[in-house]
Amino acid sequence: MSIKKLGLTLATALTFSLSGAAYAADFTFTFAHVLTEDTPNARAAVRFKEEVEAKSDGRIEINIRPAAQLGGDVEIIEQTQMGLVHISIPPTGNLANFNEKMYLFDLPFLLSDNEAMKRVLDGEVGTELLGTLGSNNLHGIAMWGAGFRHMTNNVRPINGPDDLNGIKMRTLQAPTILSTYRAYGANPTAMAYVEVYNGLQQGVVEGQENPLANIDSMRFYEVQKYMTLTGHAYHTYAAIMNKQAWESLPEDLQTVVEEAMIVGRDAAREYTLEDEARILDAIKDQIEIQELSPEARAAFVEASKPIYDEFRPKVSPELMDKALAASKG
Repeated sequence: MSIKKLGLTLATALTFSLSGAAYAADFTFTFAHVLTEDTPNARAAVRFKEEVEAKSDGRIEINIRPAAQLGGDVEIIEQTQMGLVHISIPPTGNLANFNEKMYLFDLPFLLSDNEAMKRVLDGEVGTELLGTLGSNNLHGIAMWGAGFRHMTNNVRPINGPDDLNGIKMRTLQAPTILSTYRAYGANPTAMAYVEVYNGLQQGVVEGQENPLANIDSMRFYEVQKYMTLTGHAYHTYAAIMNKQAWESLPEDLQTVVEEAMIVGRDAAREYTLEDEARILDAIKDQIEIQELSPEARAAFVEASKPIYDEFRPKVSPELMDKALAASKG
């Protein structure tokens, strides 16, 4: 190769290198979660990524690690605290192991419908709770969610709290939820999300609770006989960042991330509502589905009162009263 050609080659390479450096992201963040990629919140995470990268003009790059590639929810929370993961959307039930005020969102029958959910999660209560996460080396941005949770099992149809007596129920590793099922007479067992299908198939547990999107994506209906649409708790996710990662952003990019998180939150809710009717129709011949009657709901609410008493001091009486008032509108 001639010196002239070599010079051109080196010049071209240098040009590409400088061009690449000019357009390289200033911040590269890992966003980890346990959800399979077809679920509403996993799709919303992609929407968040697209929004951040576009609105930051490429200054922020988001690398999504879905489907528990980096571990279960508890492991991802710990990694977010350490800065090994920068962004995550863990269930508040798991986050409550690190911050007791998060017990609030898993209290049964706190939220009656989507409008009550928005008043509590998007209003003063949700904002106050997100603000407490600084003590956990986390920065809370928004409350996402996957819809209301419903109960499935292999023992009998659930027509009231008494029907849960003795049933081995899988739950999140969440004290509020474990206490709830004990109050109903069930035998709850905490188990990682990715282990639930095998646990149900092998009889280690006999039932579980999840929103429809998770029941569908994990195909729990294949290993369960009965589902009652209890809607007893909204499956809330906290959209969080490692505190140092958040503080490393200049103010304009913090605004980009905040606004993109709201876009992702709203997309997750939109996708969830779209999916739920489709899911019920798709699985109706594979699992027995029933509604919860008003009388059964009232019995559940009555049986839930001890859980509110137990967690009132941990959440704080003021915050619990504020949430109950906001829920009622």
